[in-house]
Amino acid sequence: MNIETNVWKLINKQLRSKSITIYRLSKLTGISETTLRNYKDGHEPSFKNMVKIADALNVSLDVFR
Repeated sequence: MNIETNVWKLINKQLRSKSITIYRLSKLTGISETTLRNYKDGHEPSFKNMVKIADALNVSLDVFR
């Protein structure tokens, strides 16, 4: 069962709007694809990783609030 977290929904919205795949986000952030997929499955990202994701997507952390 895949239960997407609210944070993942916000990340995924940014990915779709910028046409970026999980694979590409992994390469941009240095966060493994497995870790990113864990976020999709409900694990909460660390603050450090959220900063990396926001930087890679060129958005403010506020976007994920």
